[in-house]
Amino acid sequence: MLKIKAAVKTIEGCRADSIPDEVLHSSQPLVLRGLIADWPLVAAGQRSQTEASDYLLSFDSGKPLTAMVGDPAIKGHIFYNSDLSGFNFDYQRLLLANVLEQLATHRDSSAPPTLYVGSTNVDNWLPGFRQHNDLELPDQSPIASVWIGNRSRISAHYDFPTNIACCAVGRRRFTLFPPNQLDNLYVGPIDLTPAGQPISLVDFSDPDYRRFPKFRQALESAQVVELEPGDAILIPSMWWHHVDALEPLNVLVNYWWRDTPSYLGGPLNVLQHGILGLRDLPPEQRQVWKQLFDHYVFNPDPEHIAHIPEQARGVLNPIDEATAKKIRTLLAQKLSR
Repeated sequence: MLKIKAAVKTIEGCRADSIPDEVLHSSQPLVLRGLIADWPLVAAGQRSQTEASDYLLSFDSGKPLTAMVGDPAIKGHIFYNSDLSGFNFDYQRLLLANVLEQLATHRDSSAPPTLYVGSTNVDNWLPGFRQHNDLELPDQSPIASVWIGNRSRISAHYDFPTNIACCAVGRRRFTLFPPNQLDNLYVGPIDLTPAGQPISLVDFSDPDYRRFPKFRQALESAQVVELEPGDAILIPSMWWHHVDALEPLNVLVNYWWRDTPSYLGGPLNVLQHGILGLRDLPPEQRQVWKQLFDHYVFNPDPEHIAHIPEQARGVLNPIDEATAKKIRTLLAQKLSR
């Protein structure tokens, strides 16, 4: 196990129906001990794996899930193949009953195959579940997702939305790094990823410090926590997090939300377009475009556009949904040429 000195700050006494605003808007990770201790799923899981499975099945929509299935040799590590041309697992479409049956079959195995159901929309696949197992986040309008599997290792990655991850069944260990550790985490491809987000190529279970020497620097900024059933963790936007699921059955429910309207689009799209249009320009041209981005995007001082009549500012004005739609249409037209 990695030697990490810093623990994630813990908040006691939070309730699922009244999470303080200062928690929801924290710029640092926070552990919320016992946040969902009253959930029926948590109680079922503490009684037995069978009861937890039966409880989940009572809400089953009957629609197939997407599962990641790997040989015992990968030891739960959802990752790439040896040359990064693909992955070390297969995607399979399975019914929830099949997933839970397979997890039960291999419950006592010391080397089970990996079976991992990633982010799956709760409302679509477990209708009714949130009636008794939910967080009250009326101002955030979050997307609730469920994650189900046996022991797994999910490589360090970031998420753009803010995230409250609730440990309902089993235990999970989170290892977190601030956003500024990008260079020290040796991140892999951004256009071929196991689950959408770029991931660290460092194997946290056995780091190769010769290949990844700056990972030692990342560890100096790391925080770690182990969640018990009923606990939750708030992960701020863009914080890197590596997640170990530690039991034969692990169920996590998480809530994602962004602090800006969804019609504004995703920043990763901007990055990919920047790679396409800017990265390979001559250095002096890239520098000019960096100044333009600083001026219009990263330092949008109202004084920069004060000389333009308000009705003539176009996209330099605050973006509303109608303007966002026009921009998307224009971009789609330009990119299709």
